[in-house]
Amino acid sequence: MRPRTLRTALATVTAGLAAAGCLTAAAPATAGPSTATATATATAGPSTVAGPAAAQGRPPANACSPAVSLTGFTDALDKTTYDGAYVGNLSALAPDRRGSLAALSDRSSLFRLDARTLEPRGVVTLADESGAALDSEALVTDRDGTYLVSSETEPSVRRYSRTGELLGRLPVPDDLRTAPEGRGRANGSFEGLTLLPGGRTLLASMEYPLDGDPADLVRIQSWQRTRHGDFRLGAQYTYRTDPGLGVSEVTATPDGRLLVLERGFTAGVGNTVRLQLADRPGRGTVLHKRLLADLADCPALGAAAKQPQPNPLLDNFEGMAVTGRSGGRLEVLVVSDDNQNAVQTTRFLRLRVRA
Repeated sequence: MRPRTLRTALATVTAGLAAAGCLTAAAPATAGPSTATATATATAGPSTVAGPAAAQGRPPANACSPAVSLTGFTDALDKTTYDGAYVGNLSALAPDRRGSLAALSDRSSLFRLDARTLEPRGVVTLADESGAALDSEALVTDRDGTYLVSSETEPSVRRYSRTGELLGRLPVPDDLRTAPEGRGRANGSFEGLTLLPGGRTLLASMEYPLDGDPADLVRIQSWQRTRHGDFRLGAQYTYRTDPGLGVSEVTATPDGRLLVLERGFTAGVGNTVRLQLADRPGRGTVLHKRLLADLADCPALGAAAKQPQPNPLLDNFEGMAVTGRSGGRLEVLVVSDDNQNAVQTTRFLRLRVRA
């Protein structure tokens, strides 16, 4: 969904940070055979792997912070179509079967992408129990290959087959339901979804606070897998956002901690996007965090913005997945939701994260 507007202007990015990165030449981007002409892709070479410099306390090449570096970006899928479906409005990413990646549009399309090239390889359409479209915002590929998909309309978490058939629905606490049934805000509920290592605990993060809660407090609901393979309601956690920001995605690390993407927007200034690392759920109900990087501090690598931004690399980043490891760091893929808007971009970022 569209991010909530910040009340205060953002600080402009320090020019020296971009110069400190090792900028590589932009190479031609490729898209699937049914896509329109693509924009350029910037990629970083082997120098982005954490090496002696990182070990000596110096930031890696293309550093956004000591913990995060940018290894490349691509706009190749921006304003394209595949098999008649608009490849945009992307709100979530999830590793799929080997060599593929699932990408979810908030307009009910679920794409399968090549994990290396990001070219579309398939698409299915999702619907609710009455056949209506979803406001689908978050995605998990379960261990049996089915998909768990959240919608922020009710909110809900539904299970779908690989061909898009609706298989079931998880219970949701009454207080998280969208008003007037509960205290959830319209277009502000289940924006993130992740499965902890081991596959027994599922988490859904609210984007914004419940009515009556503090302005910086969001809820994270858990479910526990039963011996029959379905999920029952579990503990509820609280997480504090930075002022004016909401939670646009949550993704588990291999050790069970949470990468949290916080996001906001200021008209005439642009987006704020911060990557946080939160506690592993289960050690108390309050999840503490530390900042890994403000993405405005990443090198631009030649990216262009279609509207004012603190850094032209920024857009409405909303989906995130851990895709592997390299040089002792996590490989993290982030995607923006262009809202099918001419001044926004469907952009993928590849990050290396020391968590």
